[in-house]
Amino acid sequence: MPLFMIGMQRSGSNLLRLMLNQLPSIAAPHPPHILERLGPFESLYGDLSDDGNFLGLIDDVCRLVETNPVRWESVNLDRKAIAESCIERSLIAVYGRVHDCLASEWGADDWLCKSMANVHYLDEIERYFGESARYIFLYRDGRDVALSFRKALIGDKTFYHLGKSWHETQQLALDLRARVDPQQFFGISYEELVADPEAVLRRLCRFLGTEYSPSMMNFHESQEASRTAVTGLWSNVSRPVNQANCAKFLNELGPQEIELFEQVAGDSLDALDYPRYFVESGSEKNLSQARLAALDSENERLKEAAVRNSDPKDLELRQPQAELMNSIQARFA
Repeated sequence: MPLFMIGMQRSGSNLLRLMLNQLPSIAAPHPPHILERLGPFESLYGDLSDDGNFLGLIDDVCRLVETNPVRWESVNLDRKAIAESCIERSLIAVYGRVHDCLASEWGADDWLCKSMANVHYLDEIERYFGESARYIFLYRDGRDVALSFRKALIGDKTFYHLGKSWHETQQLALDLRARVDPQQFFGISYEELVADPEAVLRRLCRFLGTEYSPSMMNFHESQEASRTAVTGLWSNVSRPVNQANCAKFLNELGPQEIELFEQVAGDSLDALDYPRYFVESGSEKNLSQARLAALDSENERLKEAAVRNSDPKDLELRQPQAELMNSIQARFA
């Protein structure tokens, strides 16, 4: 059974992934973000009925996995075998077969992809996997998400850009909830997960049709957690659940930053029952073109600064995959 975690990064997805990975029936690796990174290039591989074109796509997918900052342990990706076992010639089919290989090698019945950006590829996921897919919508107060991104190497940096992205991803997930069978969709907030993890995990296990294991609470002691925590971006997964890691934005952000976020993401805050503090519903104002241009410039400046000030270890681990993507982009330029 394919499981998809959707939403926005910095919402506790690695935490939940490692908890689920403790179950013997579920293989939950760190994601190489196959659909997000290669989806925009799929049409450029040409006619995939041509063996050379299809094998080229498969090789790039496999290399994306093999250069992932957190390795997929004990997984050997046989390009020819993947090609022969795909039921159609498409990126989504290769993506599925690669995860099937992982589950088989790890002795699991099901696999989980925690690439939250898959929320942008739901049409293709629904088309290919159909009713067999299960979706876990993990959400967190967007202002805490934005605060976390502000401190991270990756992602946008202004609260306007982060608010827009967070609002868009929440709406895509909520739209999915409205159209799929309720037995396919499970929503969970980061706040309730850290407040009472065992109760939430038991509910999630019932949804997945598997048995809860106390080992899920010891996720931070697992080998997969140790491999994941080698960079500062994910270092907290080597520690137990931090129940105080909520509503930090109230102490760390100023009124103007919170207001800017609420201007563009208020509807999603409302839909997910997060309180507003500065912008009441219906009082949102459009920003001027000059203000938007200034925010765009500020966003780029802060992203460049994040790279300059990042831990060299983080950049080193990401370098092989970054070089691969640069080579793919150059090939199709």
